[in-house]
Amino acid sequence: MSLSDPISDMICSIKNAQAVNQESTHTPASKVKKGILSVLQQEGYIRSFEVVEKENHPFIKINIKYYRNQPVIEMIKRISKPGLRQYRGKDELPRVDAGFGTAIVSTSKGIMTDKSARAAKIGGEVLCVVK
Repeated sequence: MSLSDPISDMICSIKNAQAVNQESTHTPASKVKKGILSVLQQEGYIRSFEVVEKENHPFIKINIKYYRNQPVIEMIKRISKPGLRQYRGKDELPRVDAGFGTAIVSTSKGIMTDKSARAAKIGGEVLCVVK
């Protein structure tokens, strides 16, 4: 388990759970992860998530969403990494698949989608892209 990039570990956990058609997966809890998962749930990429206590440590249980036995998340990719942070202004935020995908951005107003950040006219750190 990597300690330098917990967001990437969560993304990898989601990918691995989808690869073997698991209903859910667990990852250590943090505020940033909860923010990312909240956006994924609002956009309809995951069914739900909840914080659970496991061995006296908080974990997040992520319930994967499937449609016709295929995972809803076709691709999820980490953009900003600990060694190379990716900050974008309001006019430079990425458009994923011509607007059919979602970029998750950490802004001064919290974690939100690229569409919400453009509407609020703020930029931030591009955490990951999903389609």
